[in-house]
Amino acid sequence: MRITITGRNIELTPGLKNAVEDKLGKLEKYFKPDTDVNVTLSVEKERQKIEVTIPTKGHTIRSEQVSNDMYVSIDLAEEAIERQLLKYRTKIISKKMNAAANFKAEYLEEPEEEDEEIKIVRSKRYDLKPMYPEDACIQMELLGHDFFVFVNAETDEVNVVYKRKGNTYGIIEPE
Repeated sequence: MRITITGRNIELTPGLKNAVEDKLGKLEKYFKPDTDVNVTLSVEKERQKIEVTIPTKGHTIRSEQVSNDMYVSIDLAEEAIERQLLKYRTKIISKKMNAAANFKAEYLEEPEEEDEEIKIVRSKRYDLKPMYPEDACIQMELLGHDFFVFVNAETDEVNVVYKRKGNTYGIIEPE
């Protein structure tokens, strides 16, 4: 694996680089040597954040972890990626995903653990009313949800507003 480490508002000390390479090096048992791993370490006030992105053919494996200690964040990111790989192995390597080219044969041939299927347990129907994104955010907060689907009154297209970390909001719009 080729690990690329970048830093934002943080000095990349040899100790940090070694910690990232040692922890993420444990993932080598899953990936081929030519797999790229992009790591960004950043500090904002007391928050020590690591973002790990592993682009594979047809799929992206990603983890973002925040804590008050960068070494703890690194540990959490490695654990999260390993959990994702074990949980979604059959989906990641299926022919539809076309991502098998990035993984080692030993990983692909391991016997499957208990497969946790994704099950939709509830379905809702409601009338989409045109509203502005700011109004959709207010409605989302009133409902206590993390996202809200609405018809944008300005563009007349279906959009989604969502709550981000740090009490900010995002919007998803079609191209």
